[in-house]
Amino acid sequence: MTDRPLIALVGAPADTGGRQNGCLMGPDALRTAGLSQRLCDLGYTVEDMGDFRAEPTSALTHANPAVHHLADYAALIRLLDNLCLQHLNDRCIPIFMGGDHTIAAGFLPALARRAAQSGREQFVLWLDAHTDFQTLASTDTGNLHGTPVAYVIGTPGFDEVLPAPCVPIRPENICMMGIRSVDPSERARIKQTRIEIHDMRAIDQYGVAPPLLAFLDRVHRAGGDLHVSLDVDFLDPEMAPAVGTAVPGGVNFREAHLIMELLFDSGLVTSLDISELNPFLDERGRTAKLIVGLVASLFGQQVFDTTQGLSSHDRIAV
Repeated sequence: MTDRPLIALVGAPADTGGRQNGCLMGPDALRTAGLSQRLCDLGYTVEDMGDFRAEPTSALTHANPAVHHLADYAALIRLLDNLCLQHLNDRCIPIFMGGDHTIAAGFLPALARRAAQSGREQFVLWLDAHTDFQTLASTDTGNLHGTPVAYVIGTPGFDEVLPAPCVPIRPENICMMGIRSVDPSERARIKQTRIEIHDMRAIDQYGVAPPLLAFLDRVHRAGGDLHVSLDVDFLDPEMAPAVGTAVPGGVNFREAHLIMELLFDSGLVTSLDISELNPFLDERGRTAKLIVGLVASLFGQQVFDTTQGLSSHDRIAV
């Protein structure tokens, strides 16, 4: 396993995209749950780059009075874009540890730039209960963690106050799974794009494997880079309570691990983020431990690896 790439852990404890405090503790919760050691046990070399915090330099306002912490958002975008430019390259797989989902607005255009410089296209698998397709003008809550997808594809209305995406991501290169909470304004605008969406009804009806395998085939045929964006609220809150935007009826344990194992089998994943983990809302760290287990599956952990040395009776029980 010596040929496995370096994994760079990047802490991004952003906590201003919503109104529920606690996501800034997400990176440390993942560290405490043993993320680095699990990956090392799988044969990877892991470098923890520490936490990166954005400090706004000036106040920013918008005509929509609901919007809050806009200057923090702008500073975060600049920080993560610069981080990707200076410290990340094709020889490593970055795992961005959030923080709320505003972090995606910072690194996704930067990853797309990195892919474009090598003649590749950036693809995104968006695992989330929400489409995060609000604009600054449309959001009624003003919570900016609901805007990153609209931002990264270059939707008009952001560049008046935010740095424009260096390389916007093509909407048809985005696949969303697990969606089950969409505002009417988002629904109307997202239908005008070519973003691929598989909501929970589709997953209940057809399962997770067929749409995921079809998307992975598209990525493979295009020779693209694949980022996986894992929002904790993608999972059912009964098993993953540590999220401030919980929506009932999410993906279950077996479905989540199947997705991760299929992603590993594809060999296509070039980056990952873990967003909206709020340890303040967790129960004895069980959500953080679950996420670490899912990341391990994404990077090659197999069921038989955890059953070595057990008797045949124990293996059946597992």
